[in-house]
Amino acid sequence: MVGDLRFSWELVGSGGAVYRIADGASEHQALVGYCTDALADMLYGLTGLYSDSPGERFSFDCEPMETRWLLRRQGTEVAVAVFEFPDGATSWGSADETGGVLLWSSVAARGVLCHAVVEAAEAMLREHGEDGYRARWRRYPFPVAALQDLRRLHRRDDGCRHQPCRNGLDSLGGRADG
Repeated sequence: MVGDLRFSWELVGSGGAVYRIADGASEHQALVGYCTDALADMLYGLTGLYSDSPGERFSFDCEPMETRWLLRRQGTEVAVAVFEFPDGATSWGSADETGGVLLWSSVAARGVLCHAVVEAAEAMLREHGEDGYRARWRRYPFPVAALQDLRRLHRRDDGCRHQPCRNGLDSLGGRADG
């Protein structure tokens, strides 16, 4: 298990975001396009880790590539594997989960992974607000419901003791009523 997991999600330009994930041994980053509701897809994918499902999968449109995240539960830990498929038009939704190029992999406690992503999403909401996010991301609103769901499950099942996780979106100081 890697305890030094870091994640960030930053809006760039109009209709783009750069995410970064690092575990102390390696780092991965990618530019994601606005053609999909990428942040919501990630938040809901992580929410699925709190179900009986053995794993989750979500993809980002990186024009023209597809970046696919595979999350496999291993007890209280999650194995994360990020693959790149060169042609998203042909790979999107395919059953071939690992046929792409492995870009990054790690294992982390579910609570550590989900906490890092919740913090990154909340930081972006504080910085841009819902209106600012929509103006920059263009096609989709900020995924307030997805963030609330993930935080609720993380707080309930992982026992997160960080005060922002305990307080909820009302502690962000911005409009977060969706």
